[in-house]
Amino acid sequence: MSNLTLQYKIASDPDEFQQIYSLNYQTFVEEIPQHKKNDSRKLKDRFHDENTYVIAKAETEVVGMIAVRSVRPFSLDLKLEDLDQYLPLHSVPCEIRLLSVKEEYRSTRVFYQLCDCLVSYCLEMGYTTALISGTVRQLKLYKRIGFRPFAELVGDEHAKFQPMYLTRESFENSTKAFHRLMTRKTGEERPYSLLPGPVPRHKKVEEAFRIDASSHRSSAFQQEMEEVRMTLREMTHANHVQVAVGTGTLANDMVAAQLKRVPGNGLILVNGEFGSRLMNHAIRFDLSFYTIEKEWNEKITLNEIESVLQRDPWIKWLWTVHCETSTGYLYDIGELLSLCHKYNVELCIDACSSVGAVPVDFNNVYLATSVSGKALGSYPGLALVFHRDELEPNQSIPRYLDVGMYAENNGIPYTHSSNLLGALKESMRVIDYEKNLSLSRKVRQLLKEGGFTILEGESYSPCVITIELNREQCSRQFGDACKKNGILLSYESGYLINRNWVQVALMGFHNERKVLNAMVIVNKEFHKMKDSKVMQ
Repeated sequence: MSNLTLQYKIASDPDEFQQIYSLNYQTFVEEIPQHKKNDSRKLKDRFHDENTYVIAKAETEVVGMIAVRSVRPFSLDLKLEDLDQYLPLHSVPCEIRLLSVKEEYRSTRVFYQLCDCLVSYCLEMGYTTALISGTVRQLKLYKRIGFRPFAELVGDEHAKFQPMYLTRESFENSTKAFHRLMTRKTGEERPYSLLPGPVPRHKKVEEAFRIDASSHRSSAFQQEMEEVRMTLREMTHANHVQVAVGTGTLANDMVAAQLKRVPGNGLILVNGEFGSRLMNHAIRFDLSFYTIEKEWNEKITLNEIESVLQRDPWIKWLWTVHCETSTGYLYDIGELLSLCHKYNVELCIDACSSVGAVPVDFNNVYLATSVSGKALGSYPGLALVFHRDELEPNQSIPRYLDVGMYAENNGIPYTHSSNLLGALKESMRVIDYEKNLSLSRKVRQLLKEGGFTILEGESYSPCVITIELNREQCSRQFGDACKKNGILLSYESGYLINRNWVQVALMGFHNERKVLNAMVIVNKEFHKMKDSKVMQ
């Protein structure tokens, strides 16, 4: 059970107290038999009027509580003679009682968060030592958070308790260890990533990556390389594919090196950051080319492309991104291929953010690129180059950029990574395009209901959702606020900051419940920011 949307507060509402009575009954009558059953199935604590309750709420439901009181005698005063002899010198004690968390919210961070809020309250009130009668079933957990046992067990044979106390120092010293414990136990301590990379990975992908490395010259590695290449070819309908150790930048440099060999001019489409980067690749390789440059997110029409191709019959290649990651805009490969075929032009595609996100067909694409660490859902570190024709090595191309060298050596001309290859192999087994699309629709709907303005339409990737904030709202401030709540959005790139944009990326393997819970947090932070602007 996720605790991303839980609220922690001091109980104050009459309905909250009624739920506290019910939770008290469930825990200390039905689960731990300390009190007799009754028909109302509610239990009002005998010290209720002296208690302050720290509660955890999921929307309107109280799912956890802990009570604190400072009026003596404490319950431990009645069970131990001279209680103060066990406590740190000069203590200002309070008593913690009635710790209860609903079963479906146990083994999460709810207990820690309740204690965190409790410590803040105690410090505010000037208490220095908090006493508790800890159930023997949870002693290990109490100790992890900093509670120290003292004296003998108290209670009867049906319900045994260990007297314990917590100080600010012991809590702070144990916090880091407790965080590590809960991370291992629930996996929910880690911030939830909605970045375009690195992306969340399936458990099997992470397990494959941790397998001991093997030699790239071994027969087992060679077989696995061929299996990966075959899967990539089947997924994209490409004739050939090479896998290099590197990034998307390397893959596009490999394409630029091949285009250097193609006589004639080229045409590059630019309506976002990554189209601009293709232009920079071409400049660095001294390629001769034209560009069609538009404002970010502005559509480049087929008529505009055809007009340029008509003017110069020496244009022999066209290079564009498939998914412009800076906006989410998605080009239609089929339409571009038809136009290129009409004018005898080779089509090259940067598909780093689209392979694995949407179905693609590279059967007639001259060259295309992708990477392991985005929509394919694996670790960053592998560059993919797809090619239609068989390619031979060329002495004019630097060795590491020569696609022909990879082809001639069965994809393994140089040192390779078995860990990255094994992880990529597993990641491709769990790709689900329909699931991607369904989740994207739900996220977009939640964001629109929350009042966001998003870039959308048929020509957009389901895995890149771009949010336009109003001029008076700061994207960095909003992204920082979401990060503090454990939600990592894409907003820190210079090109997003300059446009006051924030992105939700759904690349990789996502847990739908966690993503939708994250959207609730995102919407709340958005409205909180709007309200604060209105108040100013």
